[in-house]
Amino acid sequence: MKKNYRADNTYIISTDSTDNPKLGAKVLSDGRESLFLDYYFGFEMAISSKTGKEYKRVNVKREYMGLYLWQAPRGTAEKVQNKETLEVAKRVRFERGQQLLEDAEGYRLKKDRDINFLDWMWNYYESYTKADKRHIKRAYIVFGDFLNATPEYSQYAKRIKPEHITKAIIVAFTEYLQSRFVGEGPHTLYSRFKKIIKAAVEADVMRKNPTTGISIKIDNGSLKKDVLSTEEIECLINTHYTGENPNIRRAFIFCLYCGLRWCDVKDLTFANVDYSNRLLKFEQAKTKGHSSASGVVIPLNDGLLKLIGKGERNDIIFPLPSHTMCLKALRHWTARAGIEKHITWHCARHSFAVNILNNGANIKTVASLLGHSGLQNTEKYTRAVDSLKQEAIDSLPKLKL
Repeated sequence: MKKNYRADNTYIISTDSTDNPKLGAKVLSDGRESLFLDYYFGFEMAISSKTGKEYKRVNVKREYMGLYLWQAPRGTAEKVQNKETLEVAKRVRFERGQQLLEDAEGYRLKKDRDINFLDWMWNYYESYTKADKRHIKRAYIVFGDFLNATPEYSQYAKRIKPEHITKAIIVAFTEYLQSRFVGEGPHTLYSRFKKIIKAAVEADVMRKNPTTGISIKIDNGSLKKDVLSTEEIECLINTHYTGENPNIRRAFIFCLYCGLRWCDVKDLTFANVDYSNRLLKFEQAKTKGHSSASGVVIPLNDGLLKLIGKGERNDIIFPLPSHTMCLKALRHWTARAGIEKHITWHCARHSFAVNILNNGANIKTVASLLGHSGLQNTEKYTRAVDSLKQEAIDSLPKLKL
């Protein structure tokens, strides 16, 4: 289609002049186009405060849909993604138009909502650009697993319409999450699932939000994940195996000694290293743009500087494969080291916090190194340290007097 760009870097996709709302797109600086709907609510006569003359004031409204197109798609995958996104947007535009007719004239054209919500969820994930994208994908996969595993809802495993996602399904899904996962897992997955549902409601793919009033509580006061002791860390460092990935090894050891998340360590470049002052400076992906503590500065010792090495400023320090591949390698590595704990990449961050607290660091220092904006999230590590101390005392032979 021919794109007739306007002064505000937008163009209208709708070809029918009677469309209300009209579907359009705004060109973004990152190479994408953000889809929107322009509503026309008629006009009214008003008096100009400057000239005192009567004029026609048009009532319009623009609503951004949270859907994106590639401005210049590269390859078949991006072209297919554009086509699917555009189809979803056109369906939403039609539904909004019918709603306007219903509100204005008291009737609604009969049209079955033939959207497969599983496809819509995947399309949402594909166009999602925030740092928690992999959690969005995981929520999509686990929701599909839930439908497959639940006899009552297995009929929807391959195709489910938005109106079929009821509060009863949501309650069953939360129970499934809590039975399958431990620690913060159920809460993390459900919060991303709710984000998808909210986007569907805003895009009018779904009439009402079925997750309203249904929650999974999380205990932020305790540390649920396993922690590696200093002895276990030393054992891990001394363990090698055939076919190990040296970058995964270097990156995980670095996280054990600096407390970084996987999403942060994978993006570190040599530009983040201040060699003259022996400092690592970076912005946390999780809180960048909406927290005053998103910037973190970590002092580097000789061992950490050797682990980093040197390279061109824009080169990645730890070239890592996908999170899934890193996790598989980590589990193989810990098993070879004889460590029976359930160790994920995030355990490195927890281990770092607990071990430096055990070695005398104060809670404010730990909060600063972890990039916490307050002490609330850091306090769980002090409780973990108290628990470890109690376990150490209890491990002594019983005192008999």
